[in-house]
Amino acid sequence: MTALQPPPPRPPLRIGNASGFYGDRFDALREMLTGGPLDVLTGDYLAELTMLILGRDRLKNQDHGYAKTFLRQLEEGLGLAHERGVRIVTNAGGLNPAGLADAVRALAAKVGIPVTVAHVEGDDLTALSAYSEGALTANAYLGGAGITACLRAGADVVVTGRVTDAALVSGPAAWWFDWAPDDYDRLAGAVVAGHVLECGTQATGGNYAFFTAHDVRRPGFPLAEIAEDGSSVITKHPGTGGVVSAGTVTAQLLYETQGARYLGPDVTARLDTVRLTGDGPDRVRISGVLGEAPPPSLKVGVTRIGGWRNEVVFVLTGLDIEAKAALVRTQLSEALEGVADASWTLARTDHEDAPTEETASALLRLVVRDPSPDRVGRALTSAAVELALGSYPGFHVTAPPGPAQPYGVFTSALVPADSVPHAAILPDGTRVPLPAARGASPTPPLPETGACDPGRRSRGSAPDPGVCGAAAGAPPPNPRASNAGEAGIAAQSSPAEREHPASPAFEERGPGRSPGSSARPAFEDRVRAEPGERGKGGVGESPAGPTTRAPLGAVAGARSGDKGGDANIGVWADSEAAWLWLEHTLTVEALKDLLPETRPHAVQRHALPNLRALNFHIPHILGDGVASGHRFDPQAKALGEWLRARHLDIPTHLLPAPTPTPTPEGTGS
Repeated sequence: MTALQPPPPRPPLRIGNASGFYGDRFDALREMLTGGPLDVLTGDYLAELTMLILGRDRLKNQDHGYAKTFLRQLEEGLGLAHERGVRIVTNAGGLNPAGLADAVRALAAKVGIPVTVAHVEGDDLTALSAYSEGALTANAYLGGAGITACLRAGADVVVTGRVTDAALVSGPAAWWFDWAPDDYDRLAGAVVAGHVLECGTQATGGNYAFFTAHDVRRPGFPLAEIAEDGSSVITKHPGTGGVVSAGTVTAQLLYETQGARYLGPDVTARLDTVRLTGDGPDRVRISGVLGEAPPPSLKVGVTRIGGWRNEVVFVLTGLDIEAKAALVRTQLSEALEGVADASWTLARTDHEDAPTEETASALLRLVVRDPSPDRVGRALTSAAVELALGSYPGFHVTAPPGPAQPYGVFTSALVPADSVPHAAILPDGTRVPLPAARGASPTPPLPETGACDPGRRSRGSAPDPGVCGAAAGAPPPNPRASNAGEAGIAAQSSPAEREHPASPAFEERGPGRSPGSSARPAFEDRVRAEPGERGKGGVGESPAGPTTRAPLGAVAGARSGDKGGDANIGVWADSEAAWLWLEHTLTVEALKDLLPETRPHAVQRHALPNLRALNFHIPHILGDGVASGHRFDPQAKALGEWLRARHLDIPTHLLPAPTPTPTPEGTGS
């Protein structure tokens, strides 16, 4: 009798992304469908600001509330997807996924393409009494189970409302491989791949700290080849622009995350277990990702109209900039009485002895907010303009006075996952309720120093690596090593306990630790042993030898972003030696010294040794979120670049060698 043979393994899922936000490159959907083979194409259109925009759109017309750009893209893309057998999954449904699903069906009938459409709903909690008071939108972040159910029912196009960005990838992966809800490691691997893809070309060289090393004029959109075990390869279609490297993937992994645990509705992915290895040109393999049970609650994002705002930007040119600014502030003080909030910012963009008028000018920005549009409307801006002939010399502003504009406020709350009516509406109209994933009790954040945390065990989860301090006398154990195929979990332990291989080149680096390597020596012993070049103009001393005052960006990359009123900055090193120095040097206190705007905030630091990275979470620095326009960079997109531009004492041997000055012809050497 012949023994039954196990079924052959399912081929990898080739899943791409064609949108990172509402307003992204219009041609991307066609480019992804025609650029190479795909099984699934996703589009991410939603962000906190987008929900506010769609909410105001829905106020004008209850049939709206979805991303209309997606429909226009489908006019050509629907036929291309049908010809190539590509499923489309998108959260463009926004606040009205049923309405967008109907619009897609109408478009398919119009262009004569036989496609089946399904949608996911249940995220909209706006009508609930807890949020209805003043809420424009209130939406729970759903997981990928509804997407999985729609694809299993044969849908060619799946439209969702507010799901997590990564669910657009993990949902199709669970369908493709028929994963169980508690296949946590596999789901976590797909979530990590989804997090890399979700922002489109940020994974292929866009917004990349080391952009000058690559041609990123028109980066191609990314795709992932996801294997049945949850590992993946991040790549892009052949011949498209940009680059996929360990650096670009690391940058996106750090984007808009808060710590080592990446919480989601389906699984908690452990970012401190992610391992990156090169897999050929424009190919980076992600492996080793461990997952834990999801939390028992879902995040609900709530947007409200917070009030009214306006602004005036005064141009101050030439001499006496500070005195000119002081004069304007004094002259407008009476007009600002009674305004709820008035904020002045002086940007010293002026240069001494400047060759152009623009470079001789500074910008004085007044931003006002109030519950009433009258107090911050034209009456106030007109009062500013009326100073034109009686204020500082050279008075002018960047724009004429305008009316007050509404601004939004974003807040978040938690609700029990089993209280949210998550449902899949299949192509035949059947409504399938989806039970909440079995959540675990909330777990504390991983500390950077302190005692070992044994953590919780569940199917597919590992004990928290936590920290084993010097008193414990040993690195944290890895009881999952044989299952995960790795020798150890990257722990947030002291520098003396972490293991590191030799220092490969940054763009070709492998994981931050090597199986079987010995415990790492203390910082002072290690850096003294580092071979370093001398004579580069060192101006100080450190345990690593001579130091040079230089920008942090000479040895580290960074990427930053927003989550409501919070911001994060991910910083990673370009070599093993630089990582050792970075981890030791860039403490919370050092960050606050470099970025004084962060000093009032309870900054948290998380180490991710496998990525040679630090992640800083900065709560409340963005006030009420991007829509409130709280600060100059309201989404903290450039916070990381500001950090990279700040100077500190860096071991000279870590800095790039200076570019030789060309010798004039005929002068000899």
